[in-house]
Amino acid sequence: MEYIAYYRVSTQKQGQSGLGLEAQKTAVQNFIKPDTDKIVMEYQDVESGKNNERPQLKLAITEAKKRNVKLLIAKLDRLSRNAAFIFTLRDSDVDFTCVDMPDANKVTIGIFAVLAQDERERISQRTKAALQEAKKRGKQLGKPNNLTALAILKGQKVRSDNALNNENNKKATSLIVSMFNAGNTFSQITKELNRCGFKTRKGHNFRQTQVQRLYHTNATLYASQEENSGAKRGV
Repeated sequence: MEYIAYYRVSTQKQGQSGLGLEAQKTAVQNFIKPDTDKIVMEYQDVESGKNNERPQLKLAITEAKKRNVKLLIAKLDRLSRNAAFIFTLRDSDVDFTCVDMPDANKVTIGIFAVLAQDERERISQRTKAALQEAKKRGKQLGKPNNLTALAILKGQKVRSDNALNNENNKKATSLIVSMFNAGNTFSQITKELNRCGFKTRKGHNFRQTQVQRLYHTNATLYASQEENSGAKRGV
């Protein structure tokens, strides 16, 4: 028996790390008979569960029809929680098998799809109800729309001061300013910070965007503080 395997992971991060994907591939390999079965092609989508667009699945269906082989799906609920999407698969006339539900047929996956969509809608309703209750209790949700420009600037000033006064950032900023003034690029500075063991305010390695933000946000203030400090010392 020849198969075209289809895998799907729900986030870009999972797609890059292989989380979930390797488990699906293992399930497929454990399902087929190594002596008589063969995976002729593999397709993989990295999509949101709410997004019914599965470009690689569409290609897999087309190729399965063209080759007249079965479409092998590692996990049925990986396809979508939207009934209309699975109905599309059901009505595509492609012969398919689901590893986690090998006895499933066009009738049973239709039932499964309806139940899955119902659960998704119930989750949505429960979330909305919880948010409404929170509003009734006076809890402010999301970003206030009535923030004045002055309030926004004050918030930015607080964040800037917090970043500037953080001990890790103070040490890093000193090196960033010095290296930048010496003609080094932000990429070079980032590598040097991490090589020397500098950490961000939250204890992580620096990324280039953080180095640039730290320089542009804090370098002027830091330099001003250094200048004032030097003046007091009579430097």
